[in-house]
Amino acid sequence: MARFGTTADYNRIRHWIEERGGHPARIKDATDSETVRVDFSSETQEEISWDEFFQGLDGSRRAFLHRTKADDDRARFGKIVRRKRLPH
Repeated sequence: MARFGTTADYNRIRHWIEERGGHPARIKDATDSETVRVDFSSETQEEISWDEFFQGLDGSRRAFLHRTKADDDRARFGKIVRRKRLPH
């Protein structure tokens, strides 16, 4: 059974993404620094630093929704969502 969690904690987000081979990115040629993504390839998006990624999350009041328990612990389901009131 899959479980999901939402977090704005930088360490948890970075660990989850890196553990699955991903990196912070944004859409190529995007003028909006808040247009951040998680990328598991390097073909369609521009790789950015973790600092830029977290500035984008904070600037757009976003959080990271991700699978916390699954049959496959390496499942890559993760999504950037609108931030609600979250404990940090």
